[in-house]
Amino acid sequence: MATITVEPVLHRDEWRLKLLFDYNKKLIERVKDMEGVRWSATMKCWHMANSRGALNHIFTHLKGYAFIDYSALVKKGEKRDEKKDVTEAIKELSPATENDNQLVKQMKGWMEHMRYSQSTINTYCSAVLVFMRFLKPKAVKDADNEDVVHFASEYILVHKLSASYQNQAINAIKLFFREVIKSEMQVDKIDRPRREHKLPNVLSREEVKAILQAPVNLKHKAMLSLIYACGLRRGELLNLKPQDIDSKRGLLIVRNAKGKKDRVVPLSDKIIKLLREYYLVCRPKYWLFEGQRSEEKYSEESIAKVLRKSVRKANITKPVTLHWLRHSFATHLLEGGTDLRYIQEILGHKSSRTTEIYTHVSTKELQKIKSPFDDL
Repeated sequence: MATITVEPVLHRDEWRLKLLFDYNKKLIERVKDMEGVRWSATMKCWHMANSRGALNHIFTHLKGYAFIDYSALVKKGEKRDEKKDVTEAIKELSPATENDNQLVKQMKGWMEHMRYSQSTINTYCSAVLVFMRFLKPKAVKDADNEDVVHFASEYILVHKLSASYQNQAINAIKLFFREVIKSEMQVDKIDRPRREHKLPNVLSREEVKAILQAPVNLKHKAMLSLIYACGLRRGELLNLKPQDIDSKRGLLIVRNAKGKKDRVVPLSDKIIKLLREYYLVCRPKYWLFEGQRSEEKYSEESIAKVLRKSVRKANITKPVTLHWLRHSFATHLLEGGTDLRYIQEILGHKSSRTTEIYTHVSTKELQKIKSPFDDL
């Protein structure tokens, strides 16, 4: 199959997309038939407006005629905003119908009945609605496995959405057809992309100390410190209540965490002292860390902003997230000699294999290795 390379170019004070390919009479006729495509005698290539949806139009029109290489449109090192990408991609789809919304409502009800977490419900329902809009004008009851493949290749990949989003979307579609539509679709034969195996991001002890000392606000300092001191997930921190702290026994009770599990985490004397100071000043009532009103818990967006501000103040240029503090806690425990089995319990990992990933980023044993370069 022929290859078409798509590149951006400034042509006559307007950003255009160049379509570069070897001479192919059949492909030329197909390209000429595309809306908005023009030939440039000066550039000696076909080109079109670099507008929203242009790449999707290229993929759709040239499917089966050529492989599209759009790597030149992705800037190296560019930081992607997944939520923004998903939102922008949705704008190009057909609007949802009342029937679509009713089916999503049924799925939401079933997931709530099965006690799925709210974040999973929101993610799955959103993905299923996007899939139904992508199918238009085809009815969802007539969808088959090939439609899911097209959704992945012509929507998710075209818009350069992550493998993580693709996995979530396919999981959602499988669940939707199995439990709501109850169709003949062979959901078990729908393949998911290979999972990426990335190492966790870990900060040094000095970097963590600088971040935790950066906030002037006592509540902000207590929140960030507790995440690192106990290896908490963001949602686990924000769901804590004052009664979850057992200062006499030096324990923190994390309730209804990931996997609907409770667990107990040790509290050091230093973090207990900080939490007591915070409690005496702020007097939280229902949630340990409350928002502007006492009945509201602190928001996810606000704690993320607190971290970003602290990272800047600490003069750290890495793209640190709250989960980096959890990763750093686990790695520092391992480097301090704590057994992996205890780290697994503290973090609330279901499988020991999940915890073992920290052995790949721990420097304790690596630093003992002597390079042969030193003996030259």
